[in-house]
Amino acid sequence: MVQIPAGPFLMGGDDPDAFPDDGEGPVREVYVSEYHVDAKSVTNAQFAAFVKVTGYVTEAERFGWSFVFHLFVHDEAAHHVMNGSVPETPWWLPVENADWRHPEGPGSGIGDRQHHPVVHVSWADASAYAAWAGKRLPTEAEWEKAARGGLVQARFPWGDEFTPRGQYRCNIWQGEFPRRNTGADGYLGTAPVNVYRPNAYGLYNTSGNVWEWCADWFNSDWHAADRLETRRDPTGPPDGAGRVMRGGSYLCHESYCNRYRVAARMMSPPDSATGHLGFRCAA
Repeated sequence: MVQIPAGPFLMGGDDPDAFPDDGEGPVREVYVSEYHVDAKSVTNAQFAAFVKVTGYVTEAERFGWSFVFHLFVHDEAAHHVMNGSVPETPWWLPVENADWRHPEGPGSGIGDRQHHPVVHVSWADASAYAAWAGKRLPTEAEWEKAARGGLVQARFPWGDEFTPRGQYRCNIWQGEFPRRNTGADGYLGTAPVNVYRPNAYGLYNTSGNVWEWCADWFNSDWHAADRLETRRDPTGPPDGAGRVMRGGSYLCHESYCNRYRVAARMMSPPDSATGHLGFRCAA
């Protein structure tokens, strides 16, 4: 884990391509006490060790299905696509028996992805792992402060230029979303948790690769008297009842979801699980 010093930082952003309804702004000073955070997302190997010891069964396994990106549904898994989809995001297909062990559904596995981030984990799954490891999920403020790596209001963990000296620094969608991904950054799906250069605090992949759960309930009103981002033990869901996700994923693209910027944020129901959603821990 990486130690993050106590102190204030400027949280949020006012980028011209921000999503105001997501509550990215206004930029505000937030004080965070000293804490530790994982340098990398939790891997398949780490999650497997947790399951082996505890016998834990994820929510996706209990439900019997999870969402898989349409381009990854091939061969055997294609026969297990269920009826129904999300109208706003038709590229997500509900696939029977898709889970952390079978990221693309039946016929897929994680044998060659031990050091990739675990996916298809819900907020409860991530919290259970964190408790077993003697840790917890980071608050949103903790996540953002660590992701910024000490930079003040930079768009990305490494600065403002997306590809400094022509080098890719994160795993996102390259091409025409959602039909063609060129893989120019080296990966079509998840990448190992330690690829690309870490930020100045030593954290890897806080932009792209997988979305990461935070402790907080999502609230887009930063003027609220009770600011959820400062609370270590958020209680009681606001309207919408979603938990915060940060960092973007390998499916983010500037034409649709440029939420791989450090200030960007989204939410998802706590029991949701998809092929691009993982987590890292704090303490």
